[in-house]
Amino acid sequence: LIQLEESGGGSVQAGGSLKLSCKASARTQNFYSMAWFRQPPGKEREAVAVIAGNGDLIYADSVRGRFAISQDNERANLYLVMNDLQPEDTGMYYCAAALWARTPDPLLASKWHYWGRGTQVTISS
Repeated sequence: LIQLEESGGGSVQAGGSLKLSCKASARTQNFYSMAWFRQPPGKEREAVAVIAGNGDLIYADSVRGRFAISQDNERANLYLVMNDLQPEDTGMYYCAAALWARTPDPLLASKWHYWGRGTQVTISS
């Protein structure tokens, strides 16, 4: 059973920064790709950033230039550094893992096989 556990969420003012972490119960070499998604209040889950097994880094337009996704050398932990946070970044942030190295639609939630429980991020203006 593969489990993902997020941490690092919190409440900050607009313009602030947070770093999210995701720990996998198994080395992510067992997966090919990992990602961060978020779900704003009252809205559907949306992709934030993807680190694909083929090395591609993919960002949602709304976070490009502000957020950075990375993994540690052992690929056991996934990170998301978020800078210049804005109120519209508020939501539950989820870590996801997939068994593919690449796919035509990596930003679709339906493409991902494993999910964490999420960590809340709240940005005040």
